[in-house]
Amino acid sequence: MHNISSTLSQLGAGLKFTLIIFIFTLLFSIPLGLLVAKGRMSKNKIISGIIRIYISVMRGTPLMLQLMVVYFAPNFIFGIQLRDLTIGDVDYRLTATIIGFSINYAAYFAEIFRGGIQSIPQGQYHAAQLLGFSGAQTFFRIVLPQVVKNVLPAVTNEIITLVKDTSLAQVLAITEMFTAAKGQAASQVSIMPLVMAGVFYYIMNGIIEIVMNRAEKKLSYYN
Repeated sequence: MHNISSTLSQLGAGLKFTLIIFIFTLLFSIPLGLLVAKGRMSKNKIISGIIRIYISVMRGTPLMLQLMVVYFAPNFIFGIQLRDLTIGDVDYRLTATIIGFSINYAAYFAEIFRGGIQSIPQGQYHAAQLLGFSGAQTFFRIVLPQVVKNVLPAVTNEIITLVKDTSLAQVLAITEMFTAAKGQAASQVSIMPLVMAGVFYYIMNGIIEIVMNRAEKKLSYYN
């Protein structure tokens, strides 16, 4: 009973960091992904070329490596020491983790959004123009709602993957839930802490799936 209580306490502490990484990554990566998608479709070859390279690097290299680059690069490249930088209770390790996750997932979201935007028939743009809509009005009032509906299943998959990928934060010594579970499993010489962590991940992803499915049904009137 004492082991279960201790494990739940440690998992709860780790869950806090898991949720912080998850929530802030979504807050930053989704808007950034939309911006990157627009840049990817830019008629300016320089902008679209830079975005292509960015997406290729983010999707073609391990997220763990990207986290290490974000954390260590300021010191190795610019000689800037950020390891001791803290903002309130947040140290640079957590900040670097959120930055690394955000720029990585922004690349994946960008390609999802690009596919959704390009799936909208050009006739809708022309019709909006004839009705006097500006480019911004056309995008936000006509195109974006349809894009959101079309890409929601793919976005859901990425969000579920993000929940599991938060365990990679351990590479920067962030004691998120999986790392806490490993520590408890080692100290207790038992697999139960890992099983309990798996249950937590499953519940989190179950909640996400329910929420996203309801959102998809609410948007079904665009069909």
